[in-house]
Amino acid sequence: MAFSTEVKQELCRRPAERRCCAQAEAYGVLLFCSAFHPRQARIVTECPGLKERLPALFWKGFRISFDQVPEPGEGKGAFLLEGPAKLKTVFDAFGLERDGAVSLHINLARLEDEHCRTAFLRGAFLAGGSVTDPMKGYHLELATSHYHVGRELPALLREAGFEPKETQRKGNRVVYFKHSDHIEDFLTFLGAPVAAMGVMAAKIERDLRGSVNRQVNCDSANLDKTVAAAREQLAAINRLEESGRLEALPDKLKEAARLRRENPELNLTQLGVLCDPAVSKSALNHRMRKLLELAAGSAEQTAARELGAERG
Repeated sequence: MAFSTEVKQELCRRPAERRCCAQAEAYGVLLFCSAFHPRQARIVTECPGLKERLPALFWKGFRISFDQVPEPGEGKGAFLLEGPAKLKTVFDAFGLERDGAVSLHINLARLEDEHCRTAFLRGAFLAGGSVTDPMKGYHLELATSHYHVGRELPALLREAGFEPKETQRKGNRVVYFKHSDHIEDFLTFLGAPVAAMGVMAAKIERDLRGSVNRQVNCDSANLDKTVAAAREQLAAINRLEESGRLEALPDKLKEAARLRRENPELNLTQLGVLCDPAVSKSALNHRMRKLLELAAGSAEQTAARELGAERG
């Protein structure tokens, strides 16, 4: 089941205890559904919980039933209100103009109580909302085809303490949130605390995975550096041996050379522990640099001798 559907299923389990809240939730559904005008209200959904909730919601709020309901077992289905008397009851309940030339607005006077505002926003999300699976990203939106409703919704959300963003998409006004914290707060506000915890848990898991990946990448990079440095050191030791200078080195440098040859996979900290007595990473690094310098000098001398021989 998609995460959006899970959220809506959770919201649909909340009872509409007051008639005013049932009306407010239905108001949100109607302003964000597929079609709502003086001749028809058409609510399309595939959410099983919403299919069960809508008939009870409209009966409690307006004492009306739908003229058409989806067949049982259907995926996506439509609820229709087309009876003039039923539509008049709904429009009158919200003080909406039934003139087809008048654009719909959010009648804020009907949403003065906080519980009614919450119910309205819940209905808006149930009909026109969606939220991305938090394991894939953070995005929650509410979309409506009614221009003024889309412009007025952010003000209503700000009154409730939220700071949404707005955009226009394919003729619809879209209000959305992109931050996980904002989505968590909004879902909790609507009445879906379990879904909000799901967003929080997904965020923790994603952050943990990111941290592990960064650590693995860092460890891999450090390992690559250790391997490259060990190869360079071994090559220098071999040059010193070939030139006959290795055995003439001080005991500390010979010990460093021997340990590197015996333990090519170890880093300097680990090699330092094997020294007798043990030395720090910095001290062993100094010895390795000395071996590299001596090997470079030996290579220059060898090259000079070969050049002189060629000229001779």
